Amino acid sequence: MHRRILIIDDHDDLASALDEVFTHTGHEVKVLTDRASALKETNIDGYDVVITDLDVRPGDIESSDEKECAPCLPDIKISTDAENIKAFKLCAANFRREGFTEEELKNLVATVLDYKIRFVDREEAVQGLHEKIEFELPSAISLMHIVLDYLLKRVEKLRVIDPERSNLFVALDEAFVNAVKHGNKYDADKVVRIECEISQKEARFTVEDEGEGFDVNAIPDPLDPENLFKTSGRGVLFIYNIMDEVAYNERGNRLTMVKKAADSDDV
Repeated sequence: MHRRILIIDDHDDLASALDEVFTHTGHEVKVLTDRASALKETNIDGYDVVITDLDVRPGDIESSDEKECAPCLPDIKISTDAENIKAFKLCAANFRREGFTEEELKNLVATVLDYKIRFVDREEAVQGLHEKIEFELPSAISLMHIVLDYLLKRVEKLRVIDPERSNLFVALDEAFVNAVKHGNKYDADKVVRIECEISQKEARFTVEDEGEGFDVNAIPDPLDPENLFKTSGRGVLFIYNIMDEVAYNERGNRLTMVKKAADSDDV
């Protein structure tokens, strides 16, 4: 099916390669070369997929008005005056549902991330990088698996966390599956939002669904002998045991998790 794809890339790290591959497969592609042009785009929510790959410098703070004009741009707030952030976002929140197949969107997402790994995420270019990664995707387990695999490769390549030794896969997998399964109840019309901010000190993950939320304190204690054979609550327990910081918002539909770097003074 013909899809409309917008690519915002200030250094042409991804744009040319993705423009060629997606145009060749019959999609309509528009490329913008800077953030200012993206903010002037009047119909950014009319694209099925928006791919953003930008350098954000101190002072490039998005106001609420700007975010209303460009909802698929990365939500970046720089807390230091000296640090640049590499911002990447893949947004399919407005993916048209007519003729929707999970396999089609999965292939689009996989293609974007594969090209990013090959053309942008080269190890020599990412050491010491402060990176903000965001995804807005329809509720589909297969999409979550692609995102999970990509994020694990990022934290490993940035040498912040060893995914295998840290059991990071288990915590993120539980969080992503819970958002799709329990939060959005597999409703593809609802979106899962995933944010990952990686610095030399930590990797911070936020997972938000559009479900009704829940009270984490009301989950049966999986360590209680009476709940020995119940699966409810075990995923949350895994997350608390693996991550260094865990917090839910009041509604219970947004989970923030922090994993400190192995050599962090805070560990």
